[in-house]
Amino acid sequence: MAGIQQNATGVNLDFLKILVQNKQAMTIQQAKIYGKSELTSSPSPELDTAVLLQHITDFDKTHLLLNRDYELNAEQNAEFLTAIEKRKTGLPVAYITGHKEFFGLDFCVTPDVLIPKPDTELLVELALDALEDKFRAKPDAIPTVCDMCTGSGCVGISVAKAFSDKKQENLPKFTLVDISEKALAVARKNAGRLISQKEMPHFIQSNLFENVLLTFDLIVTNPPYVPHSESLGLLKDGRSEPLLALDGDVDEVGESSGTNDGLALIRRLVPQCYAHLNRNGGLIMETGEYNAEATAELFKQAGFRNVKIEYDMNEMMRDVVGVK
Repeated sequence: MAGIQQNATGVNLDFLKILVQNKQAMTIQQAKIYGKSELTSSPSPELDTAVLLQHITDFDKTHLLLNRDYELNAEQNAEFLTAIEKRKTGLPVAYITGHKEFFGLDFCVTPDVLIPKPDTELLVELALDALEDKFRAKPDAIPTVCDMCTGSGCVGISVAKAFSDKKQENLPKFTLVDISEKALAVARKNAGRLISQKEMPHFIQSNLFENVLLTFDLIVTNPPYVPHSESLGLLKDGRSEPLLALDGDVDEVGESSGTNDGLALIRRLVPQCYAHLNRNGGLIMETGEYNAEATAELFKQAGFRNVKIEYDMNEMMRDVVGVK
């Protein structure tokens, strides 16, 4: 029939829009179709819609799939429509729901922190391997670990949680550091939710190691490493991630360094890490494909040995590793 919009399932999109205009509740199936039709600028409209519906209904993936005729109540319906409008502006789903899964854990996130990315799970895996090596060498030792530029705390907390789940007697001691007090508040919240008081890290607000007096057996860090111009470009889609956590071209006071290679902060950070490591301590730094090779050279210049670049699952350069 001419003038009637239908999607691939034969559902009348015009009818769904009338439901929305009249604030009438939709079923899960109708909501899925409506969300997909609205999120045309998203690279993953179906996934986005499903995640939003899971969050709003508290259904898991299977329950959502098996209850397509479940009708959203008025509150759920209104929350869903609001979430769709937010997603249309480019705001990431994780900021809308306030949650993001990382390394099998549910992390709280806000626009004060970067959204944890799957590629960063390699940093956790490398840290776990490094700590296992230390425990094998000295079973009774208690390694000290610093997660510099911790953000949401996803790296340090994931490592701490993995060791606590093993229920071994000696657990590493963690220090989580970030320049942003708002980011540290998110990290503290995640630590409180995900690990016990026994494994609770020490939190320090600091511009890199400025306020950190300790030395460590292992430093892990996912610092800002994106070139300045690319950082600005990434944020044009409305994702609302903090520029401070992306832009690698800032000076000691957070102003533009005038460079555009993503290395300004890393040039300061690498020698500071070396100074804050115990002998035979390790540094694992995510730098991405932007500048892993240049960062590896900075490691060598600072005095690190056994320097190597680790690749992620997509065969992209991801992390740089070195030993003092």
